[in-house]
Amino acid sequence: MLALRVAFVYSVHMRETFFATGSECWKRMFDAKPLIGAGVLVYLTVALVARSRRPKTPVWSIMAFASFIVVATGLLGIDDVRKSVDVDVILFLVGMFSIVGLAETSGLLTAASYFFVSRFHSRVKLFYASAVLFGLLAAFAVNDTVALMGPAVAYVISRAAGIDPKAMFLLLAFSITIGSAMTPIGNPQNVLIASGSGMPAPMLVFTARLAVPTLVNLLLTAYLLSKLYGLRDAKVQVALIPEEAIRNRRDAALAAAGLAGTVLALVVNDFLELAGMPHVSDRGIIPFVAAAAIYPFTSNPRRILSRVDWSTVVFFITMFITVAGVMRSGVVDPALRLLLPEKATGARDLFAIALLSLALSQFLSNVPLASIMVEYMRGLGYSSTDVRAWLTLATASTIAGNLTLLGAASNIIILEMLERRFKTTITFTEFLRVGVLVTALNMLVYAPFLLL
Repeated sequence: MLALRVAFVYSVHMRETFFATGSECWKRMFDAKPLIGAGVLVYLTVALVARSRRPKTPVWSIMAFASFIVVATGLLGIDDVRKSVDVDVILFLVGMFSIVGLAETSGLLTAASYFFVSRFHSRVKLFYASAVLFGLLAAFAVNDTVALMGPAVAYVISRAAGIDPKAMFLLLAFSITIGSAMTPIGNPQNVLIASGSGMPAPMLVFTARLAVPTLVNLLLTAYLLSKLYGLRDAKVQVALIPEEAIRNRRDAALAAAGLAGTVLALVVNDFLELAGMPHVSDRGIIPFVAAAAIYPFTSNPRRILSRVDWSTVVFFITMFITVAGVMRSGVVDPALRLLLPEKATGARDLFAIALLSLALSQFLSNVPLASIMVEYMRGLGYSSTDVRAWLTLATASTIAGNLTLLGAASNIIILEMLERRFKTTITFTEFLRVGVLVTALNMLVYAPFLLL
């Protein structure tokens, strides 16, 4: 009897174990999360590529639908949606777009551009100066904003100096991308990386390590384009009067104060952090507070708020949600682990990060790619002290925008402006032909500075 009872209990236990194991196997077999995650990535890639032929479809709407899929299919729970959005980045964008929008509508940015280029009376020197101008504007006024106002300035310079318009527009696109790599406020992906990595004193770190190679790259890119497009030197007189570009002096003064105050506050805040003194950890609040301080004194506060690129804000909110869901699906882990299986030190991990950034940015665009990489690298153990790795991610994901038209949102903005206002365009093939050379040159220049 005892033997029968033992056999019976054992059989029941084995049956339960069998069904539990079988259930787990079936559950794993039919786990749809990786398939849904893969479907979201395929949808984003196809939609972004198709958008190059149908530019009327805004990028933010594509990302918004992806976030809907993520939530509707349960990749991300309803209660986790709010937690996935980085409010610090959103506040930064609203603040910077407000200040720079005021600088644009008041004519301050155009006046600064006119003042700069009117100092040069040689065609070649003017071409080089334009590269530095566009790059520096992007570094401190956000690249997408310069992409909006830059084509008009580039067109005026090309007409006045007799420069091939396509050469000028390509110079604008490449220079904006290169220049924006220099600071943590130059482009959205740098904001994400500076915020997500937790690196100390990002304003000082970025400029100290990347300012010199960025300026070198701006000049070398101008040189490369001048040779490719057969630019010959000649004396030119560009009749640009900066004062005539100012539409509202009070708004221009407020914009100048807001922009200078924001940059100064970010630098001072970094020094305070390095000194171990009280400082602002969530740096996105700084430009937001600066914008809030000048709203009431502008000639038309409602118009300034309307200048905020709300489509970009919506893009970021929905991108955070989408990336959180895709990361939870686990679909990107095999691809990432293939090139970067673990945290490493030295040139190997920097090469892997750079290669992943350059390649995947062409399919996902650099901002979603940066968001995915930040989450993945943090999971591998990269911390705020791994400055070289984070700067490599920032540099490579930014310079990836120079490889193809789809690599950066600023390229699409410039392309839309060219087709809508100037009735010309730059084809995907034309951009790629030059972009391959520019990207290779840029990364060669940045490499030794990143390895130091």
